[in-house]
Amino acid sequence: MTRYTIRYQNPLTHFVQFEVQINDLSCKHTDLSLPSWRPGRYQIQNFAKNIKGFKVENTSGEALKFTKTTKDSWRVALNGSNTIVVKYAFFAFAMDAGNSWLDDEQLYLNFVNCCIYAEDKLNAPCEVHLELPESYRVACGLKKLDKHKLYAPNYYQLVDSPMMASASLRHITYTHSQTNYHIWIQGELPKTDADVISDFEAFTQKEVEIMGELPCEDYHFLFQCLPYKHYHGVEHWNSTVITIGPSEELSERKLYKEFLGVSSHELFHTWNVIRLRPKEMVPYNFQAENYHTTGYITEGITTYYGDLILMRSGVFSFEEYVEELNKLLMRHFENDGRSNYSVAESSWDLWLDGYEKGIPGRKVSIYNEGALAALILDLSIRSKFNNEKSLDDVMRLMWARHGQDMSGYTDADYRAIVEEVYEAQFDQYFDELLFGTADYKEWLTPLFEKFGLRLLELPKDNGIEHNYGFKTQDQLVTAIAAGSHAETMLSLKDKIEQTEETENGLKLTIDRFGVKKTVTVQQGELFYFLTPELNSLMINQNNPLLKGWLELA
Repeated sequence: MTRYTIRYQNPLTHFVQFEVQINDLSCKHTDLSLPSWRPGRYQIQNFAKNIKGFKVENTSGEALKFTKTTKDSWRVALNGSNTIVVKYAFFAFAMDAGNSWLDDEQLYLNFVNCCIYAEDKLNAPCEVHLELPESYRVACGLKKLDKHKLYAPNYYQLVDSPMMASASLRHITYTHSQTNYHIWIQGELPKTDADVISDFEAFTQKEVEIMGELPCEDYHFLFQCLPYKHYHGVEHWNSTVITIGPSEELSERKLYKEFLGVSSHELFHTWNVIRLRPKEMVPYNFQAENYHTTGYITEGITTYYGDLILMRSGVFSFEEYVEELNKLLMRHFENDGRSNYSVAESSWDLWLDGYEKGIPGRKVSIYNEGALAALILDLSIRSKFNNEKSLDDVMRLMWARHGQDMSGYTDADYRAIVEEVYEAQFDQYFDELLFGTADYKEWLTPLFEKFGLRLLELPKDNGIEHNYGFKTQDQLVTAIAAGSHAETMLSLKDKIEQTEETENGLKLTIDRFGVKKTVTVQQGELFYFLTPELNSLMINQNNPLLKGWLELA
């Protein structure tokens, strides 16, 4: 048993005090670690940088010697002790869906950030004792032993179960198919309980219909509705944390639609990636990169289903769903990385360069590219079998063979199931779209036509962008089209101070890292930054394939 006692003194310092008692140790030494990364974000994050005052004692309070062996691991000499107490302070002052926060109104912890573990006790039970104000309620997916006491059967489940505690938590509940769903809200959500339940019940029912019973007895949505702009969500064993804002704008459809979108996405993760995982993540290795190429499944398919389910359940209108498809198309076609790096390679390299934009034209997003690849696969199967088969069948087989027992899957496992459903080899799809850099438009255009959709290429409203091939924000050059004349005249981060149309082109006065220059950019023969998009007014909603795909009445 490992017991975590968590307390704090002055919440405005944002330091949380941890006292970790680890029992039943039997060797001469034990190795302690803090995770280097967290599931749901495939990037080394170095949480140990937030720890101070680390010390180890026996049960009599005598100090035990330890040596730091890596940036987030310690080897402790037990000196005859079979129980140790580890003490440290953790700085909880990062507000997003994957970090931790303490202030005078709440305690919010992702245990994966801040709970050390003994290497040989990963499968031992854990208890969490929270020393909180009496008025605080606790929202968490873990079993409650008492009002402020939690239990996890092992460390893996502990760190996959974030918690929020405050005196102002709003709690909304609903039940579907013998599962109790809890919506916990810290902050303001200007929607009635009935409105929220109506939408959540609808997409919950559709996800369960596709994948089968939710594989947990209860599920918790933990929302941080923030007063400033924010958007982030992270999936967990039987819960999710979602941070979103500004909260006052949740009364408007635009942001509330994002609220619903991320909620649907994270719930689908309960099957896809929490339990249906790449073989490389069974079990999680918390101390090193868990390299895998299948981000197009873990995040791509989930991103595709997140919005599709809202459409099929009636939560999104047809026009709203087309708008989300156009966002995917825009992000894809405006990223030159699609010509240089496959989505499989980009999945692997998340561990290298994280979620930052990266150097120009290097990589693509496993979320965005994976979602479009899933769309192409779904439409390919549906068009071949007249909607009698679909990606739903692929995911149900994946779940039955590799998810229910959490055995994990490989690229080859996924390919085999896709080809089983498709009833033919599908090498071109895998080689060109997942492991290659083929033009998605060559696949999308004919598929969309079969479903009554038309893909148009339209110039931007901004004439400088589509005529001259560069983009600016706050006067700074942020993007330059490959092959444009601008590419020979401008640099990223050039500051445009003056613009003048001339016979020879666009005359620019620029500040390049402190040096004033005058350059002339010539107009190209073709438009730049053209983005294919679907026009909802040019769609045949009576197309039988379209109606079957989106479950239109």
